[in-house]
Amino acid sequence: MKQLWRIFSLIAGLLAGGIASGLPLQPNVEAFIHSQTARGFDAAELRRLFAQAEIQQPILDAMNKLAEAMPWPRYRAIFLTDERIDGGVKFWRENEAALRTVEREYGVPPEIIVAIIGVETKYGAHVGKYRVLDALSTLGFAYPKRSEFFLKELANYLQLCRNEGFEPLQQMGSYAGAMGLPQFMPSSFLGYAVDFDHDGKRDIWRNSGDAIASVANYFSKSQWRRGEAVAIPTYAQGAAFYKLLGRDLKPDVGAAQLRAAKVAIPRQLDERLRVKLLSFEKNAQENADGNAQGEELWLGLHNFYVITRYNHSPLYAMAVHQLSEAIAARYRAAG
Repeated sequence: MKQLWRIFSLIAGLLAGGIASGLPLQPNVEAFIHSQTARGFDAAELRRLFAQAEIQQPILDAMNKLAEAMPWPRYRAIFLTDERIDGGVKFWRENEAALRTVEREYGVPPEIIVAIIGVETKYGAHVGKYRVLDALSTLGFAYPKRSEFFLKELANYLQLCRNEGFEPLQQMGSYAGAMGLPQFMPSSFLGYAVDFDHDGKRDIWRNSGDAIASVANYFSKSQWRRGEAVAIPTYAQGAAFYKLLGRDLKPDVGAAQLRAAKVAIPRQLDERLRVKLLSFEKNAQENADGNAQGEELWLGLHNFYVITRYNHSPLYAMAVHQLSEAIAARYRAAG
């Protein structure tokens, strides 16, 4: 809290005229400003900009809640709802032309792109309530645990604003500084954002075509494999499968290892592929397949791993996968 009030004092001092106010500059803020002058930014302009930034305590509170693990049934229930599935069908129909074009160019199916945007922002309904500058400044200057990461993203944000002609104080995002329909961090924007309609702007906030193409480009550059599955459900006898579970999400298990651990190999699985064995907690009423601890077992394929490059959580990737399947089924059923 002492650190937070020092940041508040810095901002108050900058508003009153910076050094002339008699209040000392916070060293980490001044060091950041100095680092940006080497990239062609003007120190005085940055001081004027940061004089208008605000440290947000709710952002710090939100970050401190991230360690609370949510069980899979509750996590799944957030995203696998009729409202979100119907919203995905509607978004798909409204953007069919862009989705078809993007699928041809990047190989990423519409339902995956729609599900990503559905999970991230509910198709643009929840793009974030914080100014991106405030979010990244708060986490860069007042959240020491991850300040290095967020200061890099703050530098990337300044760069993208300069590149795109954006006013840094006007762009809105999440408490972590994620932006637009697909919730790109600034580094992702610089690396993957696409000007789909060639209007000279990469507008992932208001232009659904730009957002769709940007997600597809992200997946393509993360080595999405056109036409391959994402994940296949399976089951196991006994408890030997536990030794195949692990924190690394890269596919690392072969068919021989699955057989040795008495994990069923689905008929549609190409046994030449390596997979990731995944375990998710079940609801009590779902525990009917004989797994002693009530696990829901899946084989994550390469494209499942690619989804985790967007968000490094198996819960997230499985929610995207299952939502994409539900959206596709309802879209096709409606004709």
